[in-house]
Amino acid sequence: LQSNGCGPGFAEENASSEEQAMIKTAGNSYLASPNLPDFCGCSPGWSSAFYGAECFDSEVHSYLKNLGKQKSSESQNIDAKKVELEQLLMMETKNYRKTIKFYQKLLQKERRSKGAETKSVLPKLRGQLQEMKSKVQFLELVKKYQMMYAEQWGVESCVLPTVIHNGKADTMDMAPMDESSLLLYYNTEKHQCNSRNGVRVLQAGTPLGLMAYLYSRNAFLEGYVQQFLYTFRYFCTQEEFLQFLLDRISSTLSSASLDPSTFLTKICNRSFYILQAWIEDCYSVDFATNTDLLGTLKEFISSKVASLNGYGERLLSLLEDASARKSGSADLCSGVHKREEESEEGRKTLHSLCKKLSEDVSRKNFYWKLSKGMGPIAQYQRERLHTSSAVLPKPCCSSFTGKSSVSLARADEVGPVLLMECSAQQLCWQLTLLQQEVFNKCHPVHFLNSRALGVKDKCVAVPKAVSTETVSLKVCNLFLSNCIQDQYLLQLLKNADSISTWVAAEIVTCHTTKRQVSLLSKFLLIAKCCYEQRNFATAMQILAGLENLIVRQLPAWKILPAKVAEIMEELKAVEVFLKSDSLCLMEGDRFKTLPTIPSAHVLAMHVQQLETGGFTMTNGAHKWAKLRNIAKVVSQVHAFQENPYTYAPDFKLQSYLRQRITRFKDADISALAADNCANFHQIPAEKHSRKIQDTLRRMKATFQ
Repeated sequence: LQSNGCGPGFAEENASSEEQAMIKTAGNSYLASPNLPDFCGCSPGWSSAFYGAECFDSEVHSYLKNLGKQKSSESQNIDAKKVELEQLLMMETKNYRKTIKFYQKLLQKERRSKGAETKSVLPKLRGQLQEMKSKVQFLELVKKYQMMYAEQWGVESCVLPTVIHNGKADTMDMAPMDESSLLLYYNTEKHQCNSRNGVRVLQAGTPLGLMAYLYSRNAFLEGYVQQFLYTFRYFCTQEEFLQFLLDRISSTLSSASLDPSTFLTKICNRSFYILQAWIEDCYSVDFATNTDLLGTLKEFISSKVASLNGYGERLLSLLEDASARKSGSADLCSGVHKREEESEEGRKTLHSLCKKLSEDVSRKNFYWKLSKGMGPIAQYQRERLHTSSAVLPKPCCSSFTGKSSVSLARADEVGPVLLMECSAQQLCWQLTLLQQEVFNKCHPVHFLNSRALGVKDKCVAVPKAVSTETVSLKVCNLFLSNCIQDQYLLQLLKNADSISTWVAAEIVTCHTTKRQVSLLSKFLLIAKCCYEQRNFATAMQILAGLENLIVRQLPAWKILPAKVAEIMEELKAVEVFLKSDSLCLMEGDRFKTLPTIPSAHVLAMHVQQLETGGFTMTNGAHKWAKLRNIAKVVSQVHAFQENPYTYAPDFKLQSYLRQRITRFKDADISALAADNCANFHQIPAEKHSRKIQDTLRRMKATFQ
């Protein structure tokens, strides 16, 4: 860093009259008792880690800058900005909701009457809907940008050494720190400058320097804070990070309450915001699994913070809410913190509306985008076009057929017969909801350091003979030795393995070849329906079950209809596509409107590939560029959790599927197959007797 280069470009703009107005609005009572409505969620979210500085462009900044101004000469007011933005967002969302309902009515009318009048109106209305959707999404982005009040407490990068020095307890015995001696803490390479605005990009830093960089101006807006929260376990433990924050709060709390415009106030308030963001985003993986860490934080807040200002009460309330969500499993999309209840209901409705619009637009021309070299399969896809999901009703369907419900009453007796009675779409919906229930409990951090958990590049990542408790953490552990790691990924992979085993077991236990053909066809159609609905997890689990060595040798494959057998090649092509690029599911805008469940094992393998190689440079500084890429890949977990599937659950069918999966999850497929003659190639009796006669004739001729 250079002392004359503090705060270039956008940083100077943020430090202008807008920031001063925000501080003045807060007044001297800001630290003493902040209003709880103003103390909003400050977790930057997955989009910040994924897009980085590009998450909020200049258009968003300029739009927010002009909000809340009655006249051009008036200064900006935070409350006026919030009120105006809420009103605009509510109005645009309401108009969008009305328009999409009108569009759906016209679409139904066009399907019934096929009138030329309706056909001419639909394309225009569809274009208007796309514009309205873009405007609503832009306003949501502006609101998210506005919520990042933490940036007003950021400091210039050239004074970060002071942030480090300020938290030291033994400052009297420390030698003075100059800027050059602290360069290694957060940047050891030459800065790479963006030619447009001259923004410097952090390349490497020591653990202490990387923690100090959290206080840098625009660290929230540039995505650094969210990326840090995902990846800090590679270079420091949760206890070390917490102590770093608490030291800064302790050393500045008493002085900061006197004057809200001082440097100490910035450090104190920024520490609180970082701590809040950490709790909001990573409570389930850091605090819920480490009672000592949680106890240290609660003790500090109760004894030193709660009596001085409103931050303490708010943080304790935040911890209680997070604990209730974790224990009650009410909403385990970890770290994806929602707005207030009414706003959240509107947001979910908006997500479903966007999804319905996207399905209506894309359902007629959807085909799977395969990688190069899959020409014949891609051509086959273009010819068949979205055949399975084209006939799907809307996700918010009322119920399944009555026949299915009656059959479920005797689920214990019918065995695999029910799989044949239910349609592939019905089974796809319920398997997707079951998979979503498991996927929503995972966190991006769960996919880090998976080698230490024994996850390998094999179809069966977790051996059945080894329990999750006995997996050695000493092998290939990339986290610090004292860093506690949640092992939920093992449960996710074990669940995937159970479904694959269930698929194979259901097939090999069929007593006739004809039934095996029917069940093979059913599972192939289910897998096809799943990947077309972007449930890649279940699709790949079914593929793994069908590729079981015993299953692949069954005679039923030879009499399987050609069109159904081709689905197997489609699934293999999808698997190649998923393995080709770690961000292939984040391309375009489909993931923003259509629900997605990735394959947990494929994602873990992508992260392992990024983890290959050294994390530190020759001077000991950690490569932040490497950590940033890892954070970007795992951030898609939260991105997919934001947009859930809205299928109506059939609890009886789900219960039946759970029973079958549980029954076969630890089954020995070879042993099951050995008890069933349909699994072996049969030689006709006449042909067998003829072979014996020919052998005897040849033997008789040798003795003559």
